Amino acid sequence: MKTRTEQEMLDLIITFAKKDHRIRGVLMNGSRVNPNIKKDIFQDYDIVYLVTDVEPFKDENFILSHFGEVMLMEKPEDKIFPPPIGDGRYTYLIQFMDGNRIDMHFIPINKVDELIQDSLTRVLLDKDHNIPDIPPPSEQSYLIKKPTEKLYNDCCNSFIWGLGAHIPKTIWRQELPLLMRLIDIVLREPLIQMLEWYVGIKTDYKYSIGKGGRYLKKFLEPEIWNDFEKTYTDANYDHIWSSLFLFHDLFKKTAEHVGQVYGFQFPEEECKRALSFLKHVKELPQDTKSIF
Repeated sequence: MKTRTEQEMLDLIITFAKKDHRIRGVLMNGSRVNPNIKKDIFQDYDIVYLVTDVEPFKDENFILSHFGEVMLMEKPEDKIFPPPIGDGRYTYLIQFMDGNRIDMHFIPINKVDELIQDSLTRVLLDKDHNIPDIPPPSEQSYLIKKPTEKLYNDCCNSFIWGLGAHIPKTIWRQELPLLMRLIDIVLREPLIQMLEWYVGIKTDYKYSIGKGGRYLKKFLEPEIWNDFEKTYTDANYDHIWSSLFLFHDLFKKTAEHVGQVYGFQFPEEECKRALSFLKHVKELPQDTKSIF
């Protein structure tokens, strides 16, 4: 099956809107309107249909008959796992058999002012000429923002607490599913936040590291990126232990740098205590009757 081209997909998206009087406008956002993103074959079409009434567009047979053969589909607002956004929109996430994907949102037209606050937005259709003028798409809404002292302190606290309280007991118990989840939540999330500020300092806050830090490699020095890569490990507990100490070293290094730039005090003593306890737990036998 031949993959439809970008122009064919855009024609399809706009034609659907033109044929239906209940659709008053069409917006496109996301990577396809981002001037800083190199196009690739897997980019989605993130489409917002501005409608007078959302309810009729919950008929999937009506929707799908226009767009082509579906491989997979998710309707987040019809689900309880995960819970829906519940803000009045109705969404279809559609993977087509030809490889294209559309994330299609039907949203009341009266919410247009909120929607165009996203700087990665382009107007594809405005039937009533009521959509306010917006600047050309840019990453302005997604640029790294400077840390406040409170944000910095909270980020450090989250990481150090995770390293010294959540992680030691969970790895000692060898509760692998919980351990892996905690590593991503209590260690990786604050580390990525600190790396984001680190990159912001390097680049004068002119860029975005993307969702989940997807573009970090582009901005980090090779030695820092290599260490970050090594924090991703398999289910081998020796490998996990090694990654935990890498997490510590990488977070401490970048947090101290960010703190020095902004005059924030890195919690050195708390970090030492967390690391010391982690090392202690590493040596605890599985049959021990006491932590100390």
